[in-house]
Amino acid sequence: MDKQQRNSTMASNDPDPPHPSADPQPGDLIEIFRPAYQHWALYLGDGYIINLTPVDESPAAAVSSVKSVFSRKAVVRMQLLKEVVGSDSYRVNNKYDHNHTPLPICEIIQRAQVLIGQEVSYDLLGSNCEHFVTLLRYGEGVSEQATRAIGAISLVTAAASAFSVLGLINTRSRNRPF
Repeated sequence: MDKQQRNSTMASNDPDPPHPSADPQPGDLIEIFRPAYQHWALYLGDGYIINLTPVDESPAAAVSSVKSVFSRKAVVRMQLLKEVVGSDSYRVNNKYDHNHTPLPICEIIQRAQVLIGQEVSYDLLGSNCEHFVTLLRYGEGVSEQATRAIGAISLVTAAASAFSVLGLINTRSRNRPF
């Protein structure tokens, strides 16, 4: 097992990590482990991937930018996988194949190539880099990261609402004259 495979296996907190493959194949989803999040790309072949990067940054600066998470627009770029990964680790992760049928590889690649250089909307919860690459692979945008984030936000909102209601009830009971 080479260093990249070892890193890609160890970097995941996924309870059932996919088996790392030595070489990504065209159409594969690539999960890149950044310090605070995972960035997603689609492997095109010959060492190149397609991915979303912030509009206002150069491709080199966008490689590890947290700014990309908060951007509202993104540019579709074709870049070398090794340059995008940098010192981070990655793995091939076609984790949605069990419940989504991948499109034919030639169609995935063709759909990806048409988008290179295009500016697209970006939304962390509704249209992020994982949504983008799964849309290319399956014809449907899916993001487990976004689903988890939405769940966490919903939980915090529900807890805040409950505390607010409890505070209101408590305040009303203290203000009663009887």
